[in-house]
Amino acid sequence: MDLGLKGKVALVAAASQGLGRAVAEELAAEGAALILCARGEETLNATCEEIRTQKGADVLGVAGDLSVSADVERIVSKGLEPFGQVDILITNSGGPPTGKFETLSRENWEEATRGLLTSVLDLTRLVLPGMKERRWGRILNITSIAAKQPVDNLMLSNSIRSAVTGFAKTLSNEVAEYGVTVNNIMPGYTATERVEALAQTLAEREGVDAAVIRSRWESEIPIKRLGTPKEFAALAAFLVSTRASYITGSSFAVDGGWIRSVI
Repeated sequence: MDLGLKGKVALVAAASQGLGRAVAEELAAEGAALILCARGEETLNATCEEIRTQKGADVLGVAGDLSVSADVERIVSKGLEPFGQVDILITNSGGPPTGKFETLSRENWEEATRGLLTSVLDLTRLVLPGMKERRWGRILNITSIAAKQPVDNLMLSNSIRSAVTGFAKTLSNEVAEYGVTVNNIMPGYTATERVEALAQTLAEREGVDAAVIRSRWESEIPIKRLGTPKEFAALAAFLVSTRASYITGSSFAVDGGWIRSVI
C-alpha cells in the first residue's frame, strides 16, 4: 500500500529510541524526510545516521528538551532551515514518574505538565500555521492507554495524557476544514526502554524480580505478550498518511486488547 508520504516532511519528537524511533524508521521507509529530536545528542546522532544508512532517508537531528519552550522553538526553526515546512508532527515524550497522589509533589506535577502537555502545545503552535496555509497536515500525539483506562500508580500519566486527548479532540474540529487531521495513538505495554524501566521501578518497590512484573502485565493482555515498537509504528504511519484523510479527532489503542471498554 502506497501511503503517499514521499516528499512529506515529518517532525518526530523523542525519536532517538523506543516508539519515536520506530515511527521515524517507518516514515523513512515510506519516503518521508525526517526532523528528529531528543535530549541526548549522542544517541540522537547515532539514530539519525542509522536511519540514513538503512532507509536512504534525508534526516536531520536536533537535540533539545521538549519541556523547555525555547528548545522547542529552536528545534522547529532548525528543521525548517533545510526543509522549509513540516507536513507531519508526531508528538512524543518520556513518561513521568510513577506514584500515587500523596507521593507526588507540586514540582512533579509541573514537570510532567511541561513534558507531556506544554510540549504538545508548543510544537503544535509552531507547525500548525504552515499546515493550514498549505491545506494539508497531520498531527499525531503518542499518548498512552492510561488516557482511556487509568493505570495504577500512574497518577501523572493518567491525568495529563487525558488533557492532551481533550486538546486534540477540540483542535481537530477547529482545523478539519483546512485538511489537517489530529489524532492520538495510545501504546499499551510495549517492549521499549521506558517500559523496561517501569518494570524495574515497580519490581524494586515490591521486592521482586522485573520478570515478575512483565509476566503480570502479559497475563492481563489478551494476546499474552508485550507489543513491539514496529507493530505500533505501522498504525502511526497509516494515521499520518494520505490514505487516512477522513480520520480525525480519534484515539487508537495499540495494546493487544488490554483496554476493556467496548468502544
